[in-house]
Amino acid sequence: MRLLQLAAYAFASMILATGADAAPLAKELFGAKSKASKQRAAAYGSYSKGCVAGAVQLPETGPTWQAMRLSRNRNWGHPETIDYIRKLSAFAARQPGWDGLYIGDISQPRGGPMLSGHRSHQIGLDIDIWMRPANDLRLSRRNRENISSISMRRANGAFVNSSWTGQHHAILRAAAKDKRVARIFVFPGAKVQMCKDEKGDRAWLRKIRPWWGHHYHFHVRLKCPKGVRGCVNQDPPPRGDGCADAQQWVNNILNPPPPDPNAPPPKKRREYVLADLPKQCASVLQSR
Repeated sequence: MRLLQLAAYAFASMILATGADAAPLAKELFGAKSKASKQRAAAYGSYSKGCVAGAVQLPETGPTWQAMRLSRNRNWGHPETIDYIRKLSAFAARQPGWDGLYIGDISQPRGGPMLSGHRSHQIGLDIDIWMRPANDLRLSRRNRENISSISMRRANGAFVNSSWTGQHHAILRAAAKDKRVARIFVFPGAKVQMCKDEKGDRAWLRKIRPWWGHHYHFHVRLKCPKGVRGCVNQDPPPRGDGCADAQQWVNNILNPPPPDPNAPPPKKRREYVLADLPKQCASVLQSR
């Protein structure tokens, strides 16, 4: 173990010594790993700047789920994440027309920045879950590369369309009520529809957050597991059910406000190198 730690520190020092501009991109280092590290499970850093040690691979097919787009090798997560998927998919399987869930991206085997797509999903605590009802859990690997989810949005996300059902509402409610969940991202029209339809306890709606896209899938983000040092939680959602803010988002879709002429131009995001990530990530990469 001591030799492994020394090797990891030497590796990180080498990267630092070469300078950030000359260092390989972190996404290339993490994207090259096909298996998890042989370490105790831990999430290091934040959702968009970190890595995961000792990740667990979600089986390609389970009694109430199937992992999709297997060629990406992104069905890895912290053990808490895998347990969450098992429990939520079992609930989904009890809904009319659903046999479980189709699971999209979780994380790479060792987390970290991805070669393509997400900025988050780096610490094994993010899950993309398809909106398409999982009514066939016998899909082949080839089918899972070619089949697509179903969009739930209408009017550019201001409203749900006819594919939205009470089962979607029930599954998202169950997803949000799990105490391990920090927040769930959906398109604005879905949040507003759930606000209108919920007749019981509304506390869970606080975790449902409107965000761009997210009409083919919803994105579950778990809190840092208890006792895991070095994992950085996102700030809690604002107080209240968030329904008024979601409605304002919808209003802005339907009647876009004029652009702010004084708004600064968006900054181009810099690609991370290993030195940008938590120091533990060097050890995660070096582990066999």
